[in-house]
Amino acid sequence: MKRIALFGTSADPPTSGHQAILNWLSQHYDLVAVWASDNPFKSHQTPLEHRSRMLRLLIEELNSTWHNICLFQQLSSPRTLETVQKARAIWGMSVDFTVVIGSDLVSQMPRWYRVEDWLRQVQLLVVPRPGYPIEDSSLEELRQMGAHIAIAHLNAPAVSSTAYRENGNTKALTTTVKDYINRERLYECQDAARKK
Repeated sequence: MKRIALFGTSADPPTSGHQAILNWLSQHYDLVAVWASDNPFKSHQTPLEHRSRMLRLLIEELNSTWHNICLFQQLSSPRTLETVQKARAIWGMSVDFTVVIGSDLVSQMPRWYRVEDWLRQVQLLVVPRPGYPIEDSSLEELRQMGAHIAIAHLNAPAVSSTAYRENGNTKALTTTVKDYINRERLYECQDAARKK
């Protein structure tokens, strides 16, 4: 059975941390379907179309080695249930889907739209993120809702989109994403860095 990882991310902007996750996923799944999405629990600084373009640049860098990471922007939805339904419409029922989330999202998942409906249809892969320990009690709550959970054995770099937006640390970004941000003048922290 074909194994597909479904990895939606805010990508505001996508970082080297996202790239490390995609690299790891590409080695463990037949296909990695990626998209930029609006998270109803977050506020976003950059329009979705720019976040999707930056994500495409990040994927293009990785696909020089791996050829199983693809941008599927049509899967984007603030509701994971709708994303899973769209994935089923594309790939059918004879596919093993795994929804990939960061450990920072585990505690908010019980509040997601009709979470039990989609948890029973997919596997769930939790990617550890520095500063967001995976609590057994949170995992157990998800299991009670029907989740089949695995933890990725991955040490992603300690970078985040939020830290970049707040501090302007460009070490979190790949060169192509940084160039795109500068060209499109997307983040206030870029303007502050130029003024310094």
